[in-house]
Amino acid sequence: MNNAIYAQSGGVTSVINASAYGVMSELSKLAPNTNIFAAQNGILGLIEGKIYDLRKTKKPLELLLDSPAGMFGSCRFKLPEIENLKFYEDLFKILDSSSIRYFFYNGGNDSADTCLKVSLAAKKLGYDLCAIAIPKTIDNDLVVTDNCPGFGSVAKYIATSVKEAALDLKSMCKTSTNIFVLEVMGRHAGWIAASAELANAKDSTYVHKILLPEINLDEENFLTGVESDISQYGFCVIVASEGLKDQTGAFYSESTTQDSFGHKQLGGVAPKITDLVSRNLKVKYHWAVSDYLQRSARHLVSRTDMEQAIAVGKIAAEFALNGKSGVMPAIRRVSNDPYSWEIVEGNLTNIANKEKILPFNYISEGGFRINEEGTQYLRPLIQGESFPKFKDGLPIYEQLDLHLL
Repeated sequence: MNNAIYAQSGGVTSVINASAYGVMSELSKLAPNTNIFAAQNGILGLIEGKIYDLRKTKKPLELLLDSPAGMFGSCRFKLPEIENLKFYEDLFKILDSSSIRYFFYNGGNDSADTCLKVSLAAKKLGYDLCAIAIPKTIDNDLVVTDNCPGFGSVAKYIATSVKEAALDLKSMCKTSTNIFVLEVMGRHAGWIAASAELANAKDSTYVHKILLPEINLDEENFLTGVESDISQYGFCVIVASEGLKDQTGAFYSESTTQDSFGHKQLGGVAPKITDLVSRNLKVKYHWAVSDYLQRSARHLVSRTDMEQAIAVGKIAAEFALNGKSGVMPAIRRVSNDPYSWEIVEGNLTNIANKEKILPFNYISEGGFRINEEGTQYLRPLIQGESFPKFKDGLPIYEQLDLHLL
């Protein structure tokens, strides 16, 4: 019997569980005799032998569709290089003890690295395994795929939130606050910050400045622009990526703390920007950090994002059952208007440890806004609503009953 294991990795999203549902529902349909397991806290759970047996779950898997974050737990953990054969021999012994031949790893760039290593090690050691990566990242920075499940809903949340905050600011700017800065995620790629442009319309400007990792901040030029915005509108709304860089190319704000992949902890851009503005322009300000709120906002998921999250899960199951390994289902955009897309196969050797930054042809000439070409790319990804079930005024978010092997 060929059994399957699914695991979640990296920062979670509002639709990652929908991809889990896609995998599991498709496996149940196409290979009903396949037992499906899930690792607790990503690859760590597999290493430690902490595996959920979904045959013991009494609740319907459809609950995955309504709940944000990682139902099975996630992690950030860098696997050793495949030359460490003892590590992978031990890993495959754990898999073999449950006759696992299908391995699904749902995550972003670092997770693609993990899945590729597992695939290559299996081939090197002669272990019969189909290792499939499933795309997921709010940063939208995976290469090969047009966009990443999880991003469209974050884009919808950011554009909505900043539009609402701008209306608040506009109503009070005459006698109170003139500046609002929202800090969003995005280490090297400014996709999330760029999505704030969707709040704007031809006859209404809600977001005046977007600070991107791709454009080193020229403080003097920035301050001149902010002063002009206040003069013209009475207020200025700024969306800043956590990965913003100064003129030397160094992160504008970072700590010395690093994760297992060597990524430094970022954050603190918003207060630094507001301090810069207040010192030079002498205006009142407020700032906020969207942080976990942006990636767990299941109540504002886009229908497009939900459909794509399920689809990549289903195709991942088909890839595995067809004997593929070291690949990832990728989204290919067929057309913008009307928006249409399909799922194609991407090779993990072309995906792992690579990043897709925001194209410069999407950025306005001044460097502080997103142009029409950029919004044409972004707009289809936030279309449609996919509300969870509510009870007593709140979303339910019921969890599965999970039992370890």
